[in-house]
Amino acid sequence: MKVIVIGGGAAGFFGAIAAAESGHEVTILEAASSVLAKVRVSGGGRCNLTHSCFEPRELVNSYPRGGKALRGPFTRFQPTDTISWFESRGVQTKTETDGRMFPTTDDSATIVNCLQTAAENAGVLIRLRANVSSIQKTDSLFFVTLQSGETMQADRILLATGGSRAGFELTSALGHQIVPPVPSLFTFKVQDPRIENLPGVAVEHVDCQLVTDAKTFSQSGPILVTHWGLSGPAVLKLSAWAARELHDSNYNATLRINWLSGSSADQIRAQLNSFKAAHPKKTVDVASPWSLPKRLWKSLVDHAVGPQPVRWAELSKKATQALLTELSAGEFQVAGKGVFKEEFVTCGGVDLKEVDFRTMESRICPGLYFAGEILDIDGITGGFNFQNAWTTAWIAGNAM
Repeated sequence: MKVIVIGGGAAGFFGAIAAAESGHEVTILEAASSVLAKVRVSGGGRCNLTHSCFEPRELVNSYPRGGKALRGPFTRFQPTDTISWFESRGVQTKTETDGRMFPTTDDSATIVNCLQTAAENAGVLIRLRANVSSIQKTDSLFFVTLQSGETMQADRILLATGGSRAGFELTSALGHQIVPPVPSLFTFKVQDPRIENLPGVAVEHVDCQLVTDAKTFSQSGPILVTHWGLSGPAVLKLSAWAARELHDSNYNATLRINWLSGSSADQIRAQLNSFKAAHPKKTVDVASPWSLPKRLWKSLVDHAVGPQPVRWAELSKKATQALLTELSAGEFQVAGKGVFKEEFVTCGGVDLKEVDFRTMESRICPGLYFAGEILDIDGITGGFNFQNAWTTAWIAGNAM
């Protein structure tokens, strides 16, 4: 069969290779002047290709949208299979302490070269600057018209255009509903004197609550102070889970931070009082009961206690309570989203009810298949979005 894959990203390549290795004649149409651009920049140029979560029931919990639909597909192709696929083509992988998996070279070019070589070996034809303007369906064939005016014919189409508007327009024209796309995985704009002079300060474990107009979300993990506000895995996870609610509230929300992850307010109060008794002559802004970054501790103390130096013995009940609040439930106003270009992901896409997840074929338009981010599926940061791409593309490419 003649198969046309629209989109030359991770999902497009993986699906094209699977279809071509099954014996089909496959062409990838890519609108840009190069392929696999997102793969190149992902993971800071190292390519976080998957996550070391090998139990489908657990794996689906890392998808704010689409987890339930992926349960079946993950029993057929999951991170173990991704690693095997790349290793069988000469790419060795490694697992970092947080579960993220990378090529041992720490270079995304390793993954890009592997995919390009596999596509070439399978006989996939790649066409660049090939903008698709329309797709027409007859009883058994598709006619794909390029912006140049050229028309191509195909028995099967795989749409793997990511979160692009052009891909959604092509899908709508073929009868599909699109869940309105909004950004996911972004940093928070926060202007606050407590953090304005602390860019680069990171805390390994914090507990965060994000309070939007509609709902409250909780996450734990590392947090990073930036020039524009707050970032790090804890913030990125919150942005993913609350993507639609944040969009609806115009990216205004309250972020409540417990800087001492796992400790309750009562436990923190007890530690403060105990430290106060043990070190009465030390100054509060210098001597801390915890190993928080010194600059962050001083900023929180200055904000809660007032002008320094103040000795621990001189700390009033009111000042102790203010410091306790800063440490256990400091509130920061989110006033917009920052940009997180490397991992930019879209929440929204093709309505999952209109796709058969046993094959990734459209229930509306037979012969049309979907893979990757064009679907209303998105994962948190950590390799989960690539795993969605590999799994759905492998299933689509083989089902054809």
